[in-house]
Amino acid sequence: MSAKRLSEAPNVHPGASVVDCTLGRYTEIHDKVTLREVEFGDYSYIVANSSAVWSSIGKFCSIAQGARINPGNHATWRAAQHHFTYRAAQFGLGEDDEAFFQWRKDHWVTIGHDVWIGHGVTVLPGVTIGTGAVVGAGAGVAHDVAPYTIVGGVPDKLIKRRFTEAQGEALMAIAWWDWSHEALAAALPDIRALDIDAFIEKYR
Repeated sequence: MSAKRLSEAPNVHPGASVVDCTLGRYTEIHDKVTLREVEFGDYSYIVANSSAVWSSIGKFCSIAQGARINPGNHATWRAAQHHFTYRAAQFGLGEDDEAFFQWRKDHWVTIGHDVWIGHGVTVLPGVTIGTGAVVGAGAGVAHDVAPYTIVGGVPDKLIKRRFTEAQGEALMAIAWWDWSHEALAAALPDIRALDIDAFIEKYR
């Protein structure tokens, strides 16, 4: 049992790099994590050696070690795909290609609430992962992932649903991730003990 207690202010390890990000309450950014231009929702955490750029990540997300969210893309349609073509200033070859970086930003990644992303997952540019989804360890996510589904593999494929569509819709309507800290504490025994249908029946 860990004695660690998070504070309402974002909890950022000194070894992490966080640039131009918005971090929610009770968030945790572990060592050797790189975040740039990321919206990171309340209670979410991201474990060591992970990175995310140009992404919106919802509340209560669990992101395991070694995840890559919206990693760099290269200009495969050009005669040369090396980054000297868009980071030209580094090599003394001219100005950087700002249009290329805007193209990257336009392929924003969106992750819903209560999403679990397993170890070593790569989420490719432009992907949306729905609330309540699970992405299995080592997956390469190239397609949008529906809410409350479990995907895995490279490229990702549907494994099964966590809950039925009706149950998922009910949970989306309940939206427990928007509850106050106090309401979450009060409901915690039910979250732990009730099966999904009983939980929905009580809180719908």
